[in-house]
Amino acid sequence: MSREVKESLQKDNYRLKSYSYADYLAWSEDNPVELIEGIPCAMTAPTRIHQEIVVEILRQIANYLVDKPCKVYVAPFDVRLADAKAKADTITNVVQPDIAIICDKEKLDDKGCLGSPDLIAEVVSPSSAAKDYIKKLNLYEKYDLREYWIIHPMDKIVMVYQLEQTGKFSRSTIYPFEETIPVGIFDNLTISLERLSQELAAEQYTP
Repeated sequence: MSREVKESLQKDNYRLKSYSYADYLAWSEDNPVELIEGIPCAMTAPTRIHQEIVVEILRQIANYLVDKPCKVYVAPFDVRLADAKAKADTITNVVQPDIAIICDKEKLDDKGCLGSPDLIAEVVSPSSAAKDYIKKLNLYEKYDLREYWIIHPMDKIVMVYQLEQTGKFSRSTIYPFEETIPVGIFDNLTISLERLSQELAAEQYTP
């Protein structure tokens, strides 16, 4: 957590204060955080395996999206979950997904994405598990994310949630790395992690 956030919390006698995107913009980039319902959540440096998974998925998605209208981005990339007309001092949710696909170009600006992407993928680490499985799952559902992937390197599985017409996520569909994983927001894209899984099997994963 950044020095600015710690000092602010100390001034408030450790009472939880709700921060906004306006506060977020004033903090140092040396200690990155995400804002979830106004609460700063520290981000940790990714591991090598984490980055290998992100790069492999990104490569396959980016190749598919050539000459297509959707765009794919990787962290650090600010996603402000709010209405399109929301002002900085009213936005209390700012996340940096490992991978985000946005198909509505109206949501994109120089600061990142304002509004919900179409798909977000997060690679779990021990320090981020509760955030990815609980806080972000609830947050992404609240803002009508169409599809959410939680990728677990140690178990070598991908949990896929899709938004139903009720506005709630479906039960997760679990895919081992060895299986081909369909990308639900597209008709004809699948992701294969089999080669990467074989490489990981040859070494000891350290979270």
